[in-house]
Amino acid sequence: MDTPLIKGPGVSFNRVNLTLGNTSILEDVSFTIDPGTIHCLIGPNGGGKTSLLRSLLGQMPHTGEIAITSPGPVTMGYVPQVLDFDHTLPITVDDFMAMVCQDRPAFTGIKAGRRPAIDRALSRVGLMEKRKRTMGQLSGGERQRLLLAQALLPFPGFLILDEPMTGLDKGGGRMLYDLLTEFKHQGVTIFWIHHDLKEVKAMADGVTCVNKGVLFSGPPDRVLSSQQILDAFSAR
Repeated sequence: MDTPLIKGPGVSFNRVNLTLGNTSILEDVSFTIDPGTIHCLIGPNGGGKTSLLRSLLGQMPHTGEIAITSPGPVTMGYVPQVLDFDHTLPITVDDFMAMVCQDRPAFTGIKAGRRPAIDRALSRVGLMEKRKRTMGQLSGGERQRLLLAQALLPFPGFLILDEPMTGLDKGGGRMLYDLLTEFKHQGVTIFWIHHDLKEVKAMADGVTCVNKGVLFSGPPDRVLSSQQILDAFSAR
């Protein structure tokens, strides 16, 4: 299925600060994401990556400015790191997809007008044959695929990923890379928390390293030197 070319937004973070209680999580974070690029966010555990992403999503209080600039409305898709749910609930893959894209109860079935988009999304992530399985019957990698599928309803101009590789097998990883490459070529802006620096070098147009503040930001081939990485991940 050919998706029309779109114009993904540019994003700028300007002196973003986040404090929870008496703990400073983010301090004067400033960098930009160019439209239609893959931009990876890296850094040590506990350095504030997910907090910055949630600030972008409007889920955490912060100061400073996060500006999304686009010539038109921005459709955003979000893939969280994990999906927490009750494994005993009798919710099928189809039910889950229906819940995220229509306003009537899932048990009434998928609206006829929604089915083509759901079919396309499930097909893209290789879950068409699993659509009648309950959520509890899916493997961890299959649940990650499902999270990606729901982020494609509607197809986003801005896709935000919080370590989506968690639980994916080799085939799932290849599928994800192929999809992200395709989306970039279609003009989607992709903001991706990632931990594999080899893959960041291969995939990303830009990379920002955060450990409370910005340690470095720029093209991977310029900023991901061995010394920069050592300094970033040994910083206190």
